[in-house]
Amino acid sequence: MNTATINIKTTTETKTKAQKIAESLGMNLSTVIDQYLKTFIKTQGEDLQEEPNDYMIQTLKESEADVKVGRVSPHFTNAKDAIAWLDDPNATYANGDKVRDEV
Repeated sequence: MNTATINIKTTTETKTKAQKIAESLGMNLSTVIDQYLKTFIKTQGEDLQEEPNDYMIQTLKESEADVKVGRVSPHFTNAKDAIAWLDDPNATYANGDKVRDEV
């Protein structure tokens, strides 16, 4: 069996905690990481899917409401036009509402 070396960066705290847990299970970090990579391959990364928290759920609901009423940017075909719209103090959303309130 061929082996490969992988170098990763993590915090010292994460490494130390992981090493302690691995050692308590009679393993080293190489074994733990190798097993995790095999699981990652088998599940195609599905085990990385996180449930959205309350803040994310609320933000998504607000975004959906904005889209329903047309409070979205117009369609742009290039970055220059998008940036110009962002910089325009009189910019309006696709529904005609002003982006910025007058101060």
